[in-house]
Amino acid sequence: MNETSLSYSVFTKPWPSKSLSELGAFVHTLGFDGVELAVRSGFQVEPDDVERQLPKAADRLQRAGVRIFSIAGPSGLPDERMIATCAEAGVPVIRTMITVGPEGYLATEASVQRALGRLVPLLDKYGVTLGVQNHCGQFVNHAMGLRHLMERFEPRHIAAIWDAAHNALQGEPSESALDIIWTYLCMVNLKNAFWQRTTGPEATQALWRPYWTSGRHGLASWPAVAAELKRRGYGGVICLTAEYSDESAVDRLIAEDLAYTRSLFA
Repeated sequence: MNETSLSYSVFTKPWPSKSLSELGAFVHTLGFDGVELAVRSGFQVEPDDVERQLPKAADRLQRAGVRIFSIAGPSGLPDERMIATCAEAGVPVIRTMITVGPEGYLATEASVQRALGRLVPLLDKYGVTLGVQNHCGQFVNHAMGLRHLMERFEPRHIAAIWDAAHNALQGEPSESALDIIWTYLCMVNLKNAFWQRTTGPEATQALWRPYWTSGRHGLASWPAVAAELKRRGYGGVICLTAEYSDESAVDRLIAEDLAYTRSLFA
């Protein structure tokens, strides 16, 4: 694998107020090849009007030299309308996450697998992949959880979007995670974080939350991730999710993180 075989994407969540023309020019100037477009209320493409807005968004961004590698829609699994519109707009991947419900992990997994089974004919019909991402906390949060969830399906239908930061927050080594999920991998998310204590030493119970930081400063070793992906010959999409606790520094940090990422894969 060489660096030119990769495509670099950025999640557009931090920039809901930019017009599509502004967003395309901004992302292109940063040096990204494309985006993961937020299809959510208050963003450039609204879920209720996705059939009209998403193809127009794809065309507008393409004029700026930016393609839509994936979308992140509302929570839950997509319906046929969303899948068909992605196919029309040339969007290959819909990203989602699986929340573990009050019925418990195994019951949630079984229920979701049944729902995924019903979704497969639609994904096959329209040639779109559902990418399921690991997420720390009350979600499917480890690589083995992702594999077990999707191993009865074909990766062209149901695949894994592996997130290095959420993986590290849960304490799973990146090399092991990539080995577990490799045959199902369709995209890699790069962001970084560490656990920050939110209570003082005199508190009766310590409380912690993730602090979202730049690529060099979190629990996930981006050099280790890049080395493992290079060793395995990964040539897909690397999505930088532009999530930082210091929201005032997003534009600076995402530019720095893209340069850092490119240096690791050079």
